[in-house]
Amino acid sequence: MSETSTRLPGNGGTSVTNRSKQKGTTFESDVVAFFQAHGYPHAERRALAGNVDKGDITGLGPRWVIECKAVREITLASFVDEADVERGNAGADYGVAVVKRRGKNVAEAYCVVPLRVMVEMMKEIEG
Repeated sequence: MSETSTRLPGNGGTSVTNRSKQKGTTFESDVVAFFQAHGYPHAERRALAGNVDKGDITGLGPRWVIECKAVREITLASFVDEADVERGNAGADYGVAVVKRRGKNVAEAYCVVPLRVMVEMMKEIEG
């Protein structure tokens, strides 16, 4: 067993790492279902790409990278930085961190971008 996973007593041998990963996978699937229900039928979870990660969700068009986070400790700076690196890897215009809100459904997740990106999106929308 690796140093990053710890067996929990009484849980059938499931490791902390696997439980955390399962929560992340479930959240990503919920985000995909939300996009699909709101006009993005091609949204899907992206296969892992190692050190050239291009985000967690694909099928939203080439301009978007979505990085999903369902973690106990919310660290916006690292989430936004990760989404921006993945945006660059994918050659996309916008990288968005979608962060699960504890006790809320997926529709209430936070979408986090730097202010400069928000202004770019606003200018594009307003034409």
